[in-house]
Amino acid sequence: MPYYMKVRDTQRTRGLAVGVAAALFAIVSTNACAQSKEAKAAPAATAPRHGFVKPADAELKKRLTPLQYAVTQHEVTETPFNNEYWDNHEAGIYVDVVSGEPLFSSLDKFDSGTGWPSFTRPLVPANIRTKTDRLLGYSRTEVRSAAADSHLGHVFDDGPRPTGLRYCMNSAAMRFIPVSRLVAEGYGQYLPLFQPKAAVTTAKGKN
Repeated sequence: MPYYMKVRDTQRTRGLAVGVAAALFAIVSTNACAQSKEAKAAPAATAPRHGFVKPADAELKKRLTPLQYAVTQHEVTETPFNNEYWDNHEAGIYVDVVSGEPLFSSLDKFDSGTGWPSFTRPLVPANIRTKTDRLLGYSRTEVRSAAADSHLGHVFDDGPRPTGLRYCMNSAAMRFIPVSRLVAEGYGQYLPLFQPKAAVTTAKGKN
């Protein structure tokens, strides 16, 4: 059975869990569309500096939208197929909404059929950490950001090649930076990833 069909079958068994998460989501948001607009208007986290210090909880409540706060600080799961990045196909990177630390790349993003943005691997492995999560009564591997300790989502072993992994993330935990904005926002070191190898080789030859 194709992995995406397995994923969909697995997601059906988690329907109750998603329903509970959706109920929590309703407490902090009147509707997903309103939260999406708030997310775009929220102050943007820029590239993290050395010695990043996580803001106090009261400050986080001011800086983040209610949904971003609930997801990153209280492990709430956003609604599938109704979040900002699940079907985003633009080239760029995804960074932590709190610290700005680089997390994932569009080059490793794939359509998992789950309704959440999914990746085969992290952009910078050192920027994420994992822990066992038994919140739903069974073991899952939770994914959190290293510097900000934000809840990002979970990682499963039903993904495609080459890693066989599916990093199933919450859009609300991340901010997307398109390729055209990488340099301006302090992430210029990742620009070569999106440039044709021939162009990079030519550029090096001129130096």
